[in-house]
Amino acid sequence: MHLHGRPSEWIVRWAHLVPAGGAVLDVACGPGRHLRWFHARNHPVTGVDQAPEAIESIAPYGEAIQADIEGGPWPLVGRQFAAVVVTNYLWRPLLPHIVDCVAPGGVLLYETFAQGNETVGRPARADFLLAPGELLRACAPLRVVAYEDGFLDGPPRFVQRIAAVRPPAAPAGVVRLPLVPRA
Repeated sequence: MHLHGRPSEWIVRWAHLVPAGGAVLDVACGPGRHLRWFHARNHPVTGVDQAPEAIESIAPYGEAIQADIEGGPWPLVGRQFAAVVVTNYLWRPLLPHIVDCVAPGGVLLYETFAQGNETVGRPARADFLLAPGELLRACAPLRVVAYEDGFLDGPPRFVQRIAAVRPPAAPAGVVRLPLVPRA
């Protein structure tokens, strides 16, 4: 489903939200199609994956972290990035960690399989398919810029995808007040 190493059109479409020169994290990066794409656009990049061959292939481009992110501890606790990219990957216990890695003023670009995909191919197990609205709920701390949940062809697949930003931090001395709806 990696479309011959080309970056996802969703990632490319919303990449303009990544602050210029901002650090990019590619979660479950595999051979690093998105990591390489951002590196070519002058972003420092970090990739995390379990597979040693994936880590070896991305090491020349930036920080390469080999970690079992499903069975071990999250290796990026406390770190934040201008962009966090996740495609074709879902491990629900990581969703809060992934959202926490988005820095103030940063963006989460996420695209993965959704319910319905079992009718057209793999993955077909519910463990790896997002339920309706699940990605929206996971991104509740962020401001959603774009969201889609539906069918795509070429290759046929059901996906959910989101572009969501974390508001910039308030300047020193400025207090942001919550908006209160008028009655």
